[in-house]
Amino acid sequence: MPPRQIILDTDPGIDDALAILLALASPEVELTAVTVTGGNCTLAEGVRNGLDVLALGDASHIPVAAGVALPLIRPPFTAPETHGATGLGYARLPTSPAKPSPKHAVDTLIDAIMAAPGEVTLAAVAPLTNLALAIRKEPRIVKAVRQVIIMGGAIRADGNVTPLAEFNVFVDPHAAHIVLHSGMPLILLPWDITSKILITQADVDRLLQAGGPIPRFIADATRFYIEFHQQHFGFDGCSINDPAALALAFQPDLAQLQTLFVDVEIASETTIGKTIGDFLGVTQRAPNVQLVVDFDNERFITLFIERMEALVRQIHGDAPAISSGNTSQ
Repeated sequence: MPPRQIILDTDPGIDDALAILLALASPEVELTAVTVTGGNCTLAEGVRNGLDVLALGDASHIPVAAGVALPLIRPPFTAPETHGATGLGYARLPTSPAKPSPKHAVDTLIDAIMAAPGEVTLAAVAPLTNLALAIRKEPRIVKAVRQVIIMGGAIRADGNVTPLAEFNVFVDPHAAHIVLHSGMPLILLPWDITSKILITQADVDRLLQAGGPIPRFIADATRFYIEFHQQHFGFDGCSINDPAALALAFQPDLAQLQTLFVDVEIASETTIGKTIGDFLGVTQRAPNVQLVVDFDNERFITLFIERMEALVRQIHGDAPAISSGNTSQ
């Protein structure tokens, strides 16, 4: 079976960078483009981070397209306290010689999806501004996309930006509203689940044994991320939200899904960005998402670590082929 076409719509902070590396390490998928919006860091920083992480993974041929810098209506909101001054924690990567794609991210999404109807999976792990504008510009992508996997929302959990709202949805709730009500085939992986998908310092130390720039980058980036999670959430590690969403494109059995109607608050300043799941069906609205309600954290963390180790061997020599099966077995 040929690899599945994947576009990663992202705001390259720390876990976004890990999602890029996981895509490169996974033969079941072909990362055809990285589209960028503002979020964890500014748009310019995110584009630079995307280019540099792809270069780290020996994949500078993959286009990085700059998209929308600002949310649709609300003012910009970035997260330097979470991801560091430029988005990658304590890591400092060599500057890639590659240039951003001349095509806008919105047009990149539209053109890729319409060129291969039913073939493209979009992993949307940032504020949904690019995707919302793509829907508005070319509504046919709603039916043409194979699947959209979204990392975002807090359904039955406290928010991580406000008491109710998760970061990606809070940054651009109006974009999230457009996407949720679009009719696209959506899988929603919320903060409820990803807050428990933790990579620990012991995992990082294991990766460092492989040697080379990729483990060193992961160690330097996640050290900042782990410090933040320990200080603010009391976690023994850091949540790697975005790689988990990416993994659902090729290991869907990691997740247990529930079909559900989900909406987002866009009117109240007190509760804006809150995602609401209608578990009892009181709205009598048709379901619009497949919500991840359980996730095999242990199997995923094992998969992630083993694929990073295999990526190191692949790039730096003496590398057996990366297994396309369940690496935890």
